[in-house]
Amino acid sequence: MTSESTAATTARRRVDVLVVGAGPAGLAAAARLAAAGAGRVEVLEREARPGGVPRHCAHGGFGTWTRPLTGPGYARLLCGAAERAGAVIRTNVTVLHWAVPAGATAQGSPALTTVSPGGAETIEARAVVLATGARERPRTARLVPGTRPTGVYTTGELQQAVHLFGQHIGTRAVVVGAGDVSYAAAGTVRASGARVVAQVTDAPRAATTPARAQWARLRLGIPLLTDTTVMELLGCGRLSGVRVRHRDGRTAVLPCDTVVFTGDFVAENELARRGGITVSTGPHTSRPGVFAAGGLCDPGRRAPAAAENGTATGSAVLRWLAEARWPAAAAP
Repeated sequence: MTSESTAATTARRRVDVLVVGAGPAGLAAAARLAAAGAGRVEVLEREARPGGVPRHCAHGGFGTWTRPLTGPGYARLLCGAAERAGAVIRTNVTVLHWAVPAGATAQGSPALTTVSPGGAETIEARAVVLATGARERPRTARLVPGTRPTGVYTTGELQQAVHLFGQHIGTRAVVVGAGDVSYAAAGTVRASGARVVAQVTDAPRAATTPARAQWARLRLGIPLLTDTTVMELLGCGRLSGVRVRHRDGRTAVLPCDTVVFTGDFVAENELARRGGITVSTGPHTSRPGVFAAGGLCDPGRRAPAAAENGTATGSAVLRWLAEARWPAAAAP
C-alpha cells in the first residue's frame, strides 16, 4: 500500500488541545486546560493504563505530609482530576509521526498521525503538549562491556516486573547508583524477596539525604561502594556477577544474579526530533503551538515537580489559545 493510499484511508479529526503522554505532567496539564474551558482536551497514552511511572512505584513519598500516597495512589489521583475536569484520556494509542513535515498542516495547526486498536487516524489540534517524559539509560547506552545475560534491569523495568507483573527477579542484586531512585530500586529488590548485596556509585558519596543513606547501610545492611565503577557483566545465560573497579585501581567481582542500573535519565524526545522541534527548559518549543512539559524538559525530575510543571504548561497553553502570541526567543 502506498503512502498516498494510506493517507486516504486514515481518519482525520480535530481537537482543541492534544496532550501526548498520560504521566504526571500530561495529566496535570490536561486537568488545568479542561478545567479552564479550553475545549476538547484529549490525552494520548501508549500504555494500557494512564499514570506514567508512578503506576509501578509502590513506595510512598508521592503525596503530602497530611495526605501520604504511594505511586499508584498518586497516579489515580491525577487521572481522576483530569477526567473530572473534562479531559478525555485514551490509552493504547501510539503516536507515529507528525502529519506533515515540521509538525504543521497547511492551515498552521499541529497534526499527529496515531494508531490504536481502532485503526489509524490523524488528529489536528490548536495546540499540542508533548509530555513524553524521560527514561533511564540502559546498560547498552552506558557502554558497559561483558556478556548479554538475563537479570539486567533499569529501575523502571524492575518496578514493572515486580509490582505490575509479579515476576521473580533473582536472589542477589547489585544496584548501580546512589541517588533517590537508586534507593527506591533497592527497596523494590527487597520487596521482591531478593537481597541487595551492594550499591555501587562512581561518586564520592551518596546523592540522597544522609538519613536515607545511613538507614540503608546500617539498618538494612546494604554496603555502599563509592568511587567504584562497573567494568563488566559476567555470566552466560544468567548473570553471575559484576566486575567493579575502585578508584585506586583495585578490581573485584561481586557475585549476583541481578543488576539494576538506576538514574542517568534522558528525555524521550523522539517525537520532537522527528518534527524538527527544539525543546528547552521552558514550556515553549521552537514550533508555535507545540509545548513541552515534565521530564521532556528536565529529565529525572520527581513526579510532583513534573505535575507542577504540567500545570504551569497548561497555563501557557491557555495564554496561547487566547492571544496566539509566541515568544520571539522560542520561535525558530
